[in-house]
Amino acid sequence: MQTIKSYAEIMWLSDRNAGIQLLRKIEYCARVSHRSEETMTDSSWHRFLTAVVLQHGDWSVTEHGTVTVDAVVDRGVTHEWVRHRLGAYTQESTRFCNYGKPGEIKAIVPFEIVPDGEELRSWIGSISDAELEYLRLLKAGYSPQIARSVLPNALASRLITTYNLRQWRHFFLMRTCKEAHPQMKEVTIPLLAQFKERIPLLYDDIEPERRQADNLRMPQ
Repeated sequence: MQTIKSYAEIMWLSDRNAGIQLLRKIEYCARVSHRSEETMTDSSWHRFLTAVVLQHGDWSVTEHGTVTVDAVVDRGVTHEWVRHRLGAYTQESTRFCNYGKPGEIKAIVPFEIVPDGEELRSWIGSISDAELEYLRLLKAGYSPQIARSVLPNALASRLITTYNLRQWRHFFLMRTCKEAHPQMKEVTIPLLAQFKERIPLLYDDIEPERRQADNLRMPQ
């Protein structure tokens, strides 16, 4: 059993210039309603989206742009993550993945457990016991989809998520707030910083650790 750190990172949107191109696509789609596409310039996206989206509140036009994120989190976090309805998910499957080789089972230690303390040693012992039982079941001839029943929530799981830009905003408002699970915030707060860096305007007003009730009063 190996322990690893959770992470989440944007895929195929390499820098701020790529994010601006995505916003220019949204500007073009939004201008169709007023047949003003010919008035676009290289920099008009900022003024247009500020007026139409941020000031007027027409967030529906941001649904024309999507971003895909690659994350590795524990199974417990994935259960919460996939509750967001409007998105596409592909998740590492414990039905079909065989963790029978040495080191295949990876687990994520909750960061709140004190390093080198008795609790950490006990935690590692529990995960190791689960790994041994999983391997015993495989050796006895059971398939991975049956043997997986002994695997813990701490099992590291890769999750690919694609949302439109409006759904990502709702996701961050819900999953970076004060009440969100600590291990969820461990990946969503740095991920929000990535979005702010690469996609201007749309996420700048979201601040981590605000109350969920306050976030739900914000435009979504």
